[in-house]
Amino acid sequence: MKQAGFPLGILLLFWVSYVTDFSLVLLIKGGALSGTDTYQSLVNKTFGFPGYLLLSVLQFSYPFIVDPENLLIGRHFIIVLSTVAFTLPLSLYRDIAKLGKISLISTGLTTLILGILMARVVSLGPHIPKTEDAWIFAKPNAIQAVGVMSFAFICHHNCFLVYGSLEEPTVAKWSRIIHVSTSISVFISVLFATCGYLTFTGYTQGDLFENYCRNDDLVTFGRFCYGVTVILTYPIECFVTREVIANVFFGGTLSSVFHIIVTVVIVTVATLVSLLIDCLGIVLELNGVLCAAPLIFIIPSACYLKLSEEPRTHSDKIMSCVMLPTGAVVMAVGFVMAVTSPQDCSHGQEMFYCFPNNFSLTNISVSHFQLTTQLSVLNISIFQ
Repeated sequence: MKQAGFPLGILLLFWVSYVTDFSLVLLIKGGALSGTDTYQSLVNKTFGFPGYLLLSVLQFSYPFIVDPENLLIGRHFIIVLSTVAFTLPLSLYRDIAKLGKISLISTGLTTLILGILMARVVSLGPHIPKTEDAWIFAKPNAIQAVGVMSFAFICHHNCFLVYGSLEEPTVAKWSRIIHVSTSISVFISVLFATCGYLTFTGYTQGDLFENYCRNDDLVTFGRFCYGVTVILTYPIECFVTREVIANVFFGGTLSSVFHIIVTVVIVTVATLVSLLIDCLGIVLELNGVLCAAPLIFIIPSACYLKLSEEPRTHSDKIMSCVMLPTGAVVMAVGFVMAVTSPQDCSHGQEMFYCFPNNFSLTNISVSHFQLTTQLSVLNISIFQ
C-alpha cells in the first residue's frame, strides 16, 4: 500500500489474486494436455531441457530467498533453536498431505494475528501522525508492490504436489478448490494490508511488525504467532526444493539416507541465509520479482500457449497472452526498482512514535503500550 498508493494497491491485490487463480488452474490444464504430473515434467515436455533447467533453478531458489544482549534471547540463537527443534523434523516428512494438516494450524494463527492488527488500528492508529501523501491514488513504485504481492500469492511450485494429494483429482475439482482458496487468501491479504496501512500510512515498514513498539505485549504475542506460522509453513517449501534435487540429480527418487542428508543441507543453507539477513522488505521484493513473477505470470501461460490447440480468440489464450508480457515487465522493472529504491527497514530499532517524549502517544494507556527510550535522538530527527 505504501509503494503503490492505497486505492491502487487494493486493486492490484485483487488483480494479482485473479492472475494467481487463473495460472494455478492453467498449470493443471497444461499437465492434462501434456500428460505430465509435475511442474518440472510439464516444462520439460513443453520447452525441453533448457526450460526444465530454468524452472528447477527458480523452484530451488524460492525457499532460500528469505529472511540482545543476551545470547539465549538473541535472534540468531532463537532461529537456530527453532530450526533444530521444529523446522528440521517437520521438513523430514515424505508425505505432503501430512504437511497440509500441520499447515492448518498456521491458518488459524494467521487469523489470530489479523485480529491483533485490527485491534491496534483502533488503539494505536489515531496516535500515529499521517504522512502527507497517505491517500494518493497511485504511486510510482507500484511495480515493486506487485512483486511483493506475487510473493504473497505464489504457490505454483507445489501445485502438482498438492493436486496429486487430492482424492480423485480432476481439473474441475482443482478449479473449485483454487477459486475458494484464492478468494479467502485475497480477503485476508486485503485486511492485513488495510489494517497495517491505516495504522502507519507512509511509515509502514517492509515487515509490518517492525512498526509496533517493542514493549507492546499484545503485538509481541502476534510476533510469536507469526514465527510459528513460518515454522509450520516452511517444510512445504523444503519439500519442493528436495523434489527438485531428487529429479535433477537422483532420477526422481531419494533413498532414506539421502532424503535425510538433502533435507539437512537445504534447511542448513536456508538457516544460514536467514541469520545473515534481517530486513524482510528487500527479501519479499527480490523473491517476488525474480522467482514469483516467472512462476506465476510467465511459465504457466507460456506452457499453455504452446500446448493448447484452442483458437487464438479463446479466453484462456487471450489471458495467457496478457499475463506473459506483464510478468516480464514486472520481473525486469521490479528488479531494477528493488535494487535502486529498496523498502525502508528499521532493523529492529524503535520507531520515533514509541518514544515517551512524543506527545501524541502519551495519552495511550500503559496497558496498551509501555513506551521505550531505546531509539537515539538521531533516529528521531530522521523519521521526523
